Amino acid sequence: MTDQESRMAGENGVRRSVARRVSRPTFSSQIRDGLLQRITSGEYAPGHRLVETQIAAEFGTSQAPVREALRELEALGLVESRPRMGSRVVPFAEQTIREAYVVRAALEEAATRLCMLRDAVPGAAMEQAISQMRRSAETKDVAGMSTASSAFHRLVVEGSDNRLLIRAWEALQIEARTSIALMVLEPDLAVVAEEHMVLLQDMLDGDVERACRHAREHQLAYAQLPHRR
Repeated sequence: MTDQESRMAGENGVRRSVARRVSRPTFSSQIRDGLLQRITSGEYAPGHRLVETQIAAEFGTSQAPVREALRELEALGLVESRPRMGSRVVPFAEQTIREAYVVRAALEEAATRLCMLRDAVPGAAMEQAISQMRRSAETKDVAGMSTASSAFHRLVVEGSDNRLLIRAWEALQIEARTSIALMVLEPDLAVVAEEHMVLLQDMLDGDVERACRHAREHQLAYAQLPHRR
């Protein structure tokens, strides 16, 4: 195999990888986002009991994805589960959104720097994620936007080739927190998609300091926006 063929094979592999990441949400993520919408809107008040069998029947699925969705919500601090008492909604704290974006800003600034210094910016795959974001914006698909946005940023983080950084980023449960932010802040989804195009162009231009500054500011902006609740 020639060098050119190797590069083409590698790029095709990246494209297939990002395509999987921006595919339709899983049952558990659909359930999670449905419950998130009710919690952040106040439809489910603090103390509201979440019954697995009822949720499974409502979403037309088994209890397994419901349990997975509830575990994610518990890890996010929105639900608590107790033995023999089931799961209940806890008070929604917007501070958790702000804190996550502050930490994320530092991680993604570092990831952007490392990715660019390695000359490992996966431009084609990132453009594919942006295309999915634009389609989601057109249909006002918040879940699709969350999935595509998370895929875009994951490509940069993985491009850093720093395992500790990647694990720290994953520990923030980026897709779930992105869903929360989009539901609570209600930004213009078309603007969100174009913001990511600017981030990509900064990286492709090769100005490391500017790209890092914009990566940091992109996340901090969400920490500073006024929240609906």
